[in-house]
Amino acid sequence: MNEFTTSNVLLVAGEQIACYGFGDGHPFGPDRHEVFMRELHAAGLDGAVQRAAPRLATRAELESFHTPDYLDLVRDRSATGHGYLDSGDTPAWKGVYEAASHVVGATLVAVEAVMQGRARRAFIPIAGLHHAMRGSAGGFCVFNDCGVAIEILRREHGIRRVAYIDIDAHHGDGVYYGFEDDAEVLIADIHEDGRHLYPGTGAASEIGSGAARGTKLNLPLAPGATDHEFHAAWERIEAFLLAGRPEFVLFQCGADSVAGDPITHLQFTPAAHAHAAQRLCAIADQLGHGRLVGLGGGGYNRRNLALAWTGVIREFVQADRGALQPDLSVARRDL
Repeated sequence: MNEFTTSNVLLVAGEQIACYGFGDGHPFGPDRHEVFMRELHAAGLDGAVQRAAPRLATRAELESFHTPDYLDLVRDRSATGHGYLDSGDTPAWKGVYEAASHVVGATLVAVEAVMQGRARRAFIPIAGLHHAMRGSAGGFCVFNDCGVAIEILRREHGIRRVAYIDIDAHHGDGVYYGFEDDAEVLIADIHEDGRHLYPGTGAASEIGSGAARGTKLNLPLAPGATDHEFHAAWERIEAFLLAGRPEFVLFQCGADSVAGDPITHLQFTPAAHAHAAQRLCAIADQLGHGRLVGLGGGGYNRRNLALAWTGVIREFVQADRGALQPDLSVARRDL
């Protein structure tokens, strides 16, 4: 499971993160991991990637983003399996502390592999829990692996500027507000307009605060927006990234923005996710480092998430093999 192949693309997967989910018909069920893995196998891609197992994040790693009091709350309710971790979206269950810690640890395994040169791209299907705040859960997200990864990249790996790109239907509020005033965290987020969808945030006017104004890009789309609107918004992200020159790129590729999701209203196709992955590979290479980690994020139509995430992996593999050499001249002219 942990033996690396000649591939420069790493998949971090396993039962430790597959079990992160909520029962009794909850949209975020524990079957999402297996649906993706079956599609990856059917596409003939499971042999084209390295594999690594998740690990538990340490308490110190979790505290790099989350408050000690909140971690204590999750630990205590995880032991009893009773109550909620937020106002009613995220129920506690026995073992949720450990499962959520494995999600964070899986993302850190990917980050470590990329930073150590053992992989160039990496993907984690059950990850990208972007709603968790520093001191609370939110929207099915217990610990914010994105936020922890950003903090650890800067604290332990010497990365100064991190880019967080999010195409999940929901605004990544936990990441945005966690770094709203931090000028060295670049955030670009395409999502359904918050006037129509949880969490109700992510207006175009939210561009960061204080010294960080202009380092955040929120691109809300109307319900029913298709790949056409996605591509128009995506062009702005490319220019934003090339101007900001991040040293590491995190890509939250939630599949709930694909048409047919039961709780959202965007109408993308999986081709949007593949396009974003392909362009991010090219941009990361253009910036001279190639560092890119994909995080599965949301997605509650099982077929959609299987196709969208497998498309992301396919683009990572093809870019690694040199199959795609996209022309970045348009994005450069936009600057």
